[in-house]
Amino acid sequence: MTDTVRMTDVLAAGRAELMTALAEADEHAALDQVLGLLDAGVPAEGVLLEVVAAAQAEIGRLWQADRWGVAQEHAATAVVEHVIAALGARVTTATTRGHVVVACLEGERHAVPPRIVAEVLRGRGWQVTFLGAGVPIAHLVPYLREKVPDAVALSCTLARDLPRADQAVAACRDTGTPVLVGGRGFGEDGRWARALGVDTWAPDAAAAADLLDRPGWRRAARPAPPRPVAPAYTALLTRRAELVDAAVAALDERFPPARDDERQPDEVREEVGELVDFLGASVYVDDPELFGGFVSWTAAAPAARRLPPAGTRVVIEVLARALRADPPGVLRHLDCGRQVLATR
Repeated sequence: MTDTVRMTDVLAAGRAELMTALAEADEHAALDQVLGLLDAGVPAEGVLLEVVAAAQAEIGRLWQADRWGVAQEHAATAVVEHVIAALGARVTTATTRGHVVVACLEGERHAVPPRIVAEVLRGRGWQVTFLGAGVPIAHLVPYLREKVPDAVALSCTLARDLPRADQAVAACRDTGTPVLVGGRGFGEDGRWARALGVDTWAPDAAAAADLLDRPGWRRAARPAPPRPVAPAYTALLTRRAELVDAAVAALDERFPPARDDERQPDEVREEVGELVDFLGASVYVDDPELFGGFVSWTAAAPAARRLPPAGTRVVIEVLARALRADPPGVLRHLDCGRQVLATR
């Protein structure tokens, strides 16, 4: 048996044991397990990526499949955050490279993946400042001007935030700071990063570190010419509140709430607004598959949604009627959503 096979087995067993601890939100067991891997000689980066990051991804899948509730998911994620901190405290690597700032977009609550990026970079000798979740552009830009880092890494988990990501990238570049981006919000293959003119996209923490190791990455991080914003996106943004109101009214008419209905009006309104925001992002990057992908995800995530597929169909039809006379381009995105629902 080769060392590679043995390491694969060790990591697989570590993931299983960590998931057992996370299922019970047992912080002590989780810490003992991952620190025990370090003591056994498993490299810290391997523990972070193959055990901790993999476990966090599995938490998301269990929640989406309605096998874990929101409370259990939150409790497990809180334990993961403590585990990452403990791993970081055990790794002492000399700072031999430059300074990287890692931050989440304003409104971004998913801080675990970029935190893992920060720890991997730190383990490879970078000085890293992790600013955490939800960093407003108005605060990030002055910080970059003051600290003058070698790069800033921005995380976007939800594709609905791509317009905001575009603004953040442009603002960071205006400070002269090279920008890297990552997160599922840019698409599994980084297609929406490239649509925004960002060639320095990384699919995971190891790829981000490898990218920074390349001599020519700074050239790839240079600003692209400004992209014109589609009139259809501007129309959507301007009419967002009106569109949400119309869709919610249609839902109430089509599906009158019963006495024992657990739906909360604010939650339904929030989900309709999210659907409009994903449509806007889809138009912004001119890729109907973005909206179609979100519609597909909502149909497959009963635990995550108050709006069932039948309700999504109603919202799409309301939006189609309301936007028919607006600048062209929106309807083909809505059609992609319709086609997804037709297969359900």
